[in-house]
Amino acid sequence: MKFLIAGLGSIGRRHFRNLVQLGERDITLLRSHKSTLPDDELAGYPVETDLGKALAARPDAVIISNPSSLHLPVALAAVNAGCHVFLEKPVAHSQYGTKELLQAVDLKKVIAAVGFQFRFHPGLQTIHDLIQQGRLGKIISATAIWGEYLPGWHPWEDYRLSYAARQDLGGGVVRTLCHPLDYLAWMFGKVDTVSASVHATGIMDIDVDDLAEIDLSFAAGTQAHVHLDYHRQPGKHTLSITGTGGTAEWDNATGIAQYILAGENQWHSILPPVGFERNTMFLNEMRNFIQAIEGSEWPVCSLEEGIYNLQMIDAVYRAGSSGNPVRMAENLA
Repeated sequence: MKFLIAGLGSIGRRHFRNLVQLGERDITLLRSHKSTLPDDELAGYPVETDLGKALAARPDAVIISNPSSLHLPVALAAVNAGCHVFLEKPVAHSQYGTKELLQAVDLKKVIAAVGFQFRFHPGLQTIHDLIQQGRLGKIISATAIWGEYLPGWHPWEDYRLSYAARQDLGGGVVRTLCHPLDYLAWMFGKVDTVSASVHATGIMDIDVDDLAEIDLSFAAGTQAHVHLDYHRQPGKHTLSITGTGGTAEWDNATGIAQYILAGENQWHSILPPVGFERNTMFLNEMRNFIQAIEGSEWPVCSLEEGIYNLQMIDAVYRAGSSGNPVRMAENLA
């Protein structure tokens, strides 16, 4: 297939390398030349700086990995040109304009997938399956914690200039670390109400939120709490779930998930497969996208689900600014 990658920062480079690893060679790079990474690995691949010209070459699929505030214009142009699209998360920095994108995808009959790679983590997949099978009983509560020191993410650049730290590029801890919002909805279904406390502490000299405490009340009755921050050293990303039929836990640092069923006295551990590493999730999500285009699979995270995540993000910000719970049914654009 013929691919176009829009945005060659760290995540765009990862998708580029994974496409090559999956055997794809016909790749054009749509660049602003603002990346702070060296260009050695990109040598020999055609470069375009104009979106219209890049789409005129009729790529089969477009990987959209530029800053989230720039996603929608590229996605709409690509879909209207008949291209399949893979959008990095979040789908955009605001849900406005997403209906138009959905309508275009439906009209053009193209595949649209969203990059929530944690859906491809074997530990989280096991917990998801346990819940869907009812083995944990009715899910009562869940706690997701993700704290990670922002200045350590990209040591080669000033973190204050990165997308995660800039309002104009769609940054902020809620948008940037929105994966728990996605995998909790993936596991538990639709959210009824959102309460939140969102803070820009000023400690890091950035103009976006760097700390958030989020409470989610799901339609099925599950209560979940999500903690997000840009400060924790060393980083931590964990999930704990309590059900009437058992308990499940997951730790991203080790990759291990474990669960214990009611009446048992021994935990069951799910270790990552031999050879599993962080990039395995990204590689498998790109493989899934290619297979969806070929018609052998459905996208593991659809555009509709990606937009729902964006609606959750908007509800978090609304609840944080108002100090009042926000009903998701009232937050759909």
